[in-house]
Amino acid sequence: MSPLLSHQTLLFDADDTLWENNVYFERASENFVTFLNHEKLTPEEIREVLDQFERQNVAAQRYGSRAFAASLVDTYREITGSRDEAELRAVERFGLDILDLEFEVMDAVDETLTVLHDHHDLLMVTKGDREEQQRKIDRSPVSEYFDEHIIVPEKRAGTFREIVGSFDLDHDRTWMIGNSTRSDVYPALEAGLNAILIPHAMTWHLEHIEQEHDTAWPGRFVEIPHFRELLDLFDHRK
Repeated sequence: MSPLLSHQTLLFDADDTLWENNVYFERASENFVTFLNHEKLTPEEIREVLDQFERQNVAAQRYGSRAFAASLVDTYREITGSRDEAELRAVERFGLDILDLEFEVMDAVDETLTVLHDHHDLLMVTKGDREEQQRKIDRSPVSEYFDEHIIVPEKRAGTFREIVGSFDLDHDRTWMIGNSTRSDVYPALEAGLNAILIPHAMTWHLEHIEQEHDTAWPGRFVEIPHFRELLDLFDHRK
């Protein structure tokens, strides 16, 4: 894709694109399995039970630490049959404690956004619990680079069509950038936008989908291994 693209609108996912996210949930899951210390079920079998409740959250568009904490409690009840309030509160804390963490900005994000925001229109598009996502935005040092912070309950093609209409965006010059094929890439392409996938090793496995790139989608698709390589695609010359 050459020469470098000038004056584009860049829509950025936040969790696991701008800052670490799922790694904290994975650690909490591991701590939960250790706490459970089940004599028969393997960690993988315990995670299968947890995934059942997490899928229910996804179906209901419930995301974030509180939804995750509720899934941990449901999993604990399902496996142990316990109704002990002290035990359930301890299990719930594995999820709720994530709310108080300082989420780490990912490598090269700050310096890359510093360059791009002088030459392009940057919008953040993040999904999840509105209060929790706003909390992350308020605490993140990279939030200042964005003209708008858009929080949505889910990312679907219709979501991106609404954003295009609300901000009067040009499909050909608008790019969705994120780590999830399910929530970032395919919905944006279906809506007629361009998309860039930046894979993350710790992307939540429920964000992976078995889907082929539909050749009827008019937008361009690019996959890059690292955030800083956005500077190889978009103009940042003085």
